[in-house]
Amino acid sequence: MPNFGGGELLIILVIVVLLFGIGRVSKIGGELGQAVSNFRKGMQEGAKPTAEQQPEQNQQP
Repeated sequence: MPNFGGGELLIILVIVVLLFGIGRVSKIGGELGQAVSNFRKGMQEGAKPTAEQQPEQNQQP
């Protein structure tokens, strides 16, 4: 797999902007960032045990 340096990434970015336009690229970037944020929140919530998953503690009647 080739390693991409800063120059190559800049050229790819310019080509993407020329193809899609700056407005659409920024919209896609915002949606991608929001998706990653929601994914991280979901992973954190999934890692926390819920009340149903926690073992019952010694409750005295």
